[in-house]
Amino acid sequence: MKPTLFVLAAGMGSRYGGLKQLDGLGPNGETIMDYSIYDAVRAGFGKVVFVIRHSFEQDFREKVVNKYEKVIPVEVVFQEIDYVPEGATYNKERVKPWGTNHALLMGKDVIKEPFAIINADDFYGKESYEVLAKFLTEKEGHSNEYCMVGYRVCNTLSESGSVSRGVCEVDAENNLTSVVERTSIERIDNKIQFVDENGASVEIGENTPVSMNMWGFTPDYFEHSEAFFKKFLQENGDNLKAEFYIPTLVNELVCNQTASCKVLDTPAKWFGVTYAEDRPQFVEKINDLVEKGIYPKQLWK
Repeated sequence: MKPTLFVLAAGMGSRYGGLKQLDGLGPNGETIMDYSIYDAVRAGFGKVVFVIRHSFEQDFREKVVNKYEKVIPVEVVFQEIDYVPEGATYNKERVKPWGTNHALLMGKDVIKEPFAIINADDFYGKESYEVLAKFLTEKEGHSNEYCMVGYRVCNTLSESGSVSRGVCEVDAENNLTSVVERTSIERIDNKIQFVDENGASVEIGENTPVSMNMWGFTPDYFEHSEAFFKKFLQENGDNLKAEFYIPTLVNELVCNQTASCKVLDTPAKWFGVTYAEDRPQFVEKINDLVEKGIYPKQLWK
């Protein structure tokens, strides 16, 4: 069975004004998501699942799902604030859903095979989908064996300002031992550094692996997510801003030795439009990849 690609798109309605402005960045108006689906299909993924909000379902089906259904099976699931375990309570003044791992949990009824998870608005590069598909294909029938695509931090920086990244530590076998969110990462005086919790600048190596929220899981991860989410709500249900993040749970499962998480190296460059000024550089990078023949000028014919 081929692995599934699970795309986190529930935040798109607010970011893109109800999807009216899905930003065309490729030579024929292709979006970042177009390149992600194209890369996933050619790497060997067999299905795509999108998690969205009900509020923009019609828009999303017309502008996004219709485009991909001809090339790969597509399913849509929904993330809403009140999608919580039976009996769980939370502050009803909350306006945002519960974060990336809550979004992931919405796929539990439609995903029964190893799966990858990505952000809808990040460009990950074809090599990353290749290493991910290979790992997940080999994990069919396994459990508690996860992976994360570890980008070399030098390939994830913005020329327009500092960024936040999950900085990873690995053991001798490239298993993840910890991932810590670090802020204000940028190149200063030709050195990559971040600001730690004490406000001090800390230098890190060019090839230090960082998480860009590109993970691979065996389906048992849904069970762990459900159990941990119940506990999370007991402790944080009244907090209007608390979020249930994927790295939080992966850290927990790795530290208590319930699961392992292999960090897969990729030479790919991550692109994103973190700042408005990043857009022209992104367009230039895509055009360069098209010129080199890595992508056709028109993805979907």
